Amino acid sequence: MLHTKGDDNRTRITIVDAEKCKPKRCSLECKKSCPLVRTGTRCIEVTKEDKTVWVSETLCIGCGICQKKCPFKALQILNLPRDMDKYTVHRYGPNSFKLHRLPIPRPGEVLGLIGINGIGKSTVLNILSGKMKPNLGRFDLPPEWPEIIQYFRGSELQGYFTQRDKLKAIVKMQFVNNITKFVHGIVKDIIAAKDERHKADEVISLLHLDNLLDKNVAILSGGELQRLAIAILYIQEADVYIFDEPSSYLDVKERVAAVRLIRRLLAPNKYVIVVEHDLAVLDYLSDYICVLYGEPGAYGIVSAPFGVREGINVFIEGKVPTENVRFRDTCLTFRDANELQDEYSSSWERTYPAMTCTLGSFVLHVGPGMYNDSQIIVLLGENGTGKTTFIRMLAGLLHADDKTVKVPVLNVSYKPQCINPTTDNTVRQHLLLKMPQAFSDPQFITDVIKPLQIEKLLDQQLKTLSGGEIQRVAITLCLGKPADIYLIDEPSAYLDSEQRMIVAKLLKHFIVHSKRTAFVVEHDLCMATYLADRVIIYSGIPGKECTAHSPDAVARGLDSFLRTLEITFRHDPTNDRPRINKMDSIKDKEQKAAGRYFFTE
Repeated sequence: MLHTKGDDNRTRITIVDAEKCKPKRCSLECKKSCPLVRTGTRCIEVTKEDKTVWVSETLCIGCGICQKKCPFKALQILNLPRDMDKYTVHRYGPNSFKLHRLPIPRPGEVLGLIGINGIGKSTVLNILSGKMKPNLGRFDLPPEWPEIIQYFRGSELQGYFTQRDKLKAIVKMQFVNNITKFVHGIVKDIIAAKDERHKADEVISLLHLDNLLDKNVAILSGGELQRLAIAILYIQEADVYIFDEPSSYLDVKERVAAVRLIRRLLAPNKYVIVVEHDLAVLDYLSDYICVLYGEPGAYGIVSAPFGVREGINVFIEGKVPTENVRFRDTCLTFRDANELQDEYSSSWERTYPAMTCTLGSFVLHVGPGMYNDSQIIVLLGENGTGKTTFIRMLAGLLHADDKTVKVPVLNVSYKPQCINPTTDNTVRQHLLLKMPQAFSDPQFITDVIKPLQIEKLLDQQLKTLSGGEIQRVAITLCLGKPADIYLIDEPSAYLDSEQRMIVAKLLKHFIVHSKRTAFVVEHDLCMATYLADRVIIYSGIPGKECTAHSPDAVARGLDSFLRTLEITFRHDPTNDRPRINKMDSIKDKEQKAAGRYFFTE
């Protein structure tokens, strides 16, 4: 809920969730309970034959009775910040999502967009890429381009939209798995066909695509598809380059390489726009930031542009100081993790032996290690170095080559990397089946279910959930199983920036207070540094022979890991957020000269 000073000139909107609204399965409680309908005013119109209810935003008095009476929680009545109605850029239809303002792209600079899922980032990208014409909120009578350009007069968007017919925009889609549905053939042939800028050799070298060239697109993994998608955009000639979540599926090394490649696109007449949830990557990649805030699925507001540091800190703080608006009740802090370390003392410690595991042509060597209760150990390394293999060995799903080497037998709860539900059960049915005790435990509900907003998903089928929703349910299932060790593979996948910090915070609290241990595979360095009590660094040749070193202290382990990536980290003094220093900046050179790649002061 947004909080602003004063209530003058505030606009009320009513949102109907088309997926939740089911007039055929209810008694039309919203219409029957509306006080205006009872007096004969047609404020709510719906029949059993309609697909959704219609609510008049002009007549609605905002009593909220219909919202409370709806059995499917399909209605929302919301107040917008004052004077926001005149900034409406697009609305999809009656009682549907509404976007206010647009970010301003600048040639020669990278525009970064940050906001939670469902807040309008995809709508912004569709408008700026020319796929969608803004209707200025008039969905019933859309304006023509001369009127739209007149609406943006006096801003840089006027010039941008004036030359829309001359600008060629290309977009790297968010869900790269869909590439295989309409792109077919061998990777090298696809790259050759798209190489308008004659940059094929450069992009193959920088993104390490050599081993993919002879593969068919249909058999590529998520990370390989992501690198191919970025490469195809880079080698094409365009005026506007748009990257929607370019770091998904990539490991840390690949994320850094992708960032450096994208920044090579910058030119005085080129626009580059990026949506990203990894705060460290967004910080490293962007030149300026626009924050999107509002109510997911209801309305989104685009802030004025900020500098990179200030923009990300505005999102973390949950307050836009220039507009005197607070869009989140709490700040996403990075300090809790350090404070929690003083709350516990170790009551036991366990060890695992040195071992080797061979899977086909891949060999993983594991150094001996020790871990304590109330501790999270983060696994850091490239894709294909055996992090998931090590997790599966600890879980007892894989065994060492030497059968005499035994991993301690413990109760293990494992969240896999890939989650593909096939059951027809609802979330409620599945949670009751898999974790009946935890599902009714008030402490677990408070610590896990409510922060992850699982209650909103309980009546939905598992197989209809989005990637982020499935991820939250999978984390709940993992933590809801009684265990000695929790093995969690990439908990940040599909989650937005805010959800990642919520998950990191609840994982930290859960492990500390339950006196258990967690091994976590994570590529988001902000989340990894927040979670980690110790780190395991991986080295070697991915896919061939690698080594999982013994657990090490966070600062020493991250320092050696970042040294291999040739990047340096510092902490933001405002909120302790880890930040990547820009390549060859003064700070970057100072830390490299001093040999401090992970700066903790």
